[in-house]
Amino acid sequence: MINEQLQKKIEQSIRLLQSVQKRYDGDIELAYSGGKDSDVILQLAKEAGIKYRAIYKNTTIDPPGTIAHVKEMGVEIIRPKENFFQLVAKKGFPNRFSRFCCEVLKEYKILDKTVIGVRKEESRARKERYNEPTECRYFGAKKEENHVEQIYPILEWTDEDVRDFILDRDLKLAPLYYDTGGQIDVTKRLGCMCCPLASRRKRLIEFQKHPRIAKAYLRAGQKYLDTHPNCTALKRYDSVYEWFTRDVFYSNNKEWDKVNGPLFGKPDYKKFLEGQFGIDLTL
Repeated sequence: MINEQLQKKIEQSIRLLQSVQKRYDGDIELAYSGGKDSDVILQLAKEAGIKYRAIYKNTTIDPPGTIAHVKEMGVEIIRPKENFFQLVAKKGFPNRFSRFCCEVLKEYKILDKTVIGVRKEESRARKERYNEPTECRYFGAKKEENHVEQIYPILEWTDEDVRDFILDRDLKLAPLYYDTGGQIDVTKRLGCMCCPLASRRKRLIEFQKHPRIAKAYLRAGQKYLDTHPNCTALKRYDSVYEWFTRDVFYSNNKEWDKVNGPLFGKPDYKKFLEGQFGIDLTL
């Protein structure tokens, strides 16, 4: 059901997209992640009648069913030169302070104008970060060839707005958003599996649900240790299993050191992880 307030937001979103097209003759990139907000902005772009290229940047570690949904929606797929685990093997485990995976796999320029389905209601950080429906960004050095204008047509939309629009337009979503009864849950978010930016609890649940990803992490981490003999991780941890335990189960080094200092002795981290994930983690 589209109420009057949502109808105004829809019209504002469409006018914003059309205003960008009026001053720009080329194709506008539509940053498509496969998530619900991407499906909303894709539909708005169609209704606005703008010239767009819907592009999915394959992170190689998105939830099952994402690629199939992207293909079904007719979205262009760009595959990276290196997949996520190849990057880990070169750079180590990503974390909140080293988001090289985002930089390499998602955050790079394709076209001069990009429509993104970011919304303030998604988090406090986004509410504080985003103030205007458009902004300029440079991917790399501040040169004209790196400049992108980003457009946020649903910045002010709520979860309820998104749900009502999806139901009204009868949009099909990725499998993640449907419960066992086939009902849509728009509070769910689609993102990279076992992302280090997620909460510790959510990340652990995803590793437990998909233990082969944990093994792939360990295998890539071991390759990194083998090829970086002077790295910080080898100075702090005796094995990739210990390093991974710290990375997944503890928020910071202070917390880790409290329970893993020399007074307590070191447990068998491989055995601990196998107990957590229910899988043989021999590399």
